[in-house]
Amino acid sequence: MEMRYSSHRLRKGRYSESGQIYLVTTATHERAAVFSHLTEARLLIHTMREDARHGSHTTLAFVVMPDHLHWLLQLHKGSLSTLVGRVKSISARRLGGRIWQNGFHDRALRHEEDLLALARYVVANPLRAGLVERIGDYPHWDSIWL
Repeated sequence: MEMRYSSHRLRKGRYSESGQIYLVTTATHERAAVFSHLTEARLLIHTMREDARHGSHTTLAFVVMPDHLHWLLQLHKGSLSTLVGRVKSISARRLGGRIWQNGFHDRALRHEEDLLALARYVVANPLRAGLVERIGDYPHWDSIWL
């Protein structure tokens, strides 16, 4: 599942729907390994969870990789662009600078798609990247099913 990050193409035709499940991928500026350190990764995770407590979305699964984020979520209110932009903006302010590339990649899931399999795919990214030998050894992921 190759992800591309061309921001001008991603915004064209983007539509947000309350109740829809999305897989979002967003990368750091110049693919810098911003989240290779515990403090920075946990700050991003805290920001995502804080936003969820306000009712914007439910996070179903995520993994914070050193230079990007994979986020499986169900949108509850507002637009997907607003949600992702807010989380990126707050985390950048808290970390003290520009850390994100412009734009993000999203895919709306169809109802018949296997969410458990997709959640497993998301959290297995550190295994495929060779960062760990077991997913349990990687500290920056979560899923409501696993």
